[in-house]
Amino acid sequence: MPVTLRPAKPSDEPALGRMGAALARLHHGFDGPRFMLPEDVEAGFREWLGREAAEPDAVVLVAELDGEIVGYAYGRVEPMDWNALLDRAGAFHDLWVDAKARGTGVGAQLAEELMRRLTALGVPRVVLHAAAKNEPAQRMFARLGWRPTMVEMTREAAPAPKKT
Repeated sequence: MPVTLRPAKPSDEPALGRMGAALARLHHGFDGPRFMLPEDVEAGFREWLGREAAEPDAVVLVAELDGEIVGYAYGRVEPMDWNALLDRAGAFHDLWVDAKARGTGVGAQLAEELMRRLTALGVPRVVLHAAAKNEPAQRMFARLGWRPTMVEMTREAAPAPKKT
């Protein structure tokens, strides 16, 4: 059965919450101190992605296979950012594909459709971040034409000195 890609709608919010939470748990597992994992992460993603889906400068897509949502992609148009030395661009924030649909091309299809839709909003480029330990995602994005431009490095702050 072919995969159907479409914009997310309010009835998709439970699936978006589930998948967003799975993505957050994956990242938290890569590096717990770096990636937050709020207590009710599923509700947070359900609300966040539901709101973003209604924003004119955001794109939230879902992938359906046999009538079931098996993946999503989320990005938005971001303004010029002097700190990042980045002109107005599309920001590719999330990509998730359920385990049962991995290896079928769903991730690449979502990534390409997100790129098309962000480009249609007038951005000259789309920038994304991939977790350092998520090598499969990095390989897929490289195959699709993304190139490394920055390396994020994180250092935890030393505990504050105890007051005497």
